[in-house]
Amino acid sequence: MTEVKLPPIAEGINKAGVSYWHHAVGEKITEGEDLVELVTDKATFNLPAPSSGILKEIVVSEGDEAKVGQVLAKIE
Repeated sequence: MTEVKLPPIAEGINKAGVSYWHHAVGEKITEGEDLVELVTDKATFNLPAPSSGILKEIVVSEGDEAKVGQVLAKIE
């Protein structure tokens, strides 16, 4: 199982909001495709899937915030 974590973003930014999941739990994911849209006070960006598989769990819901290093989702 692959844990999708919020990577370091930029110096001084230690959290981001989840604005949109591009896939639902149970859907097939291909490595490198957009998985989740994240928002900081300075930018909006997409985080690509780190591996291919099935999206098993979304840990941080749309509208919630995550800290750098926190698990956002799990891919099996």
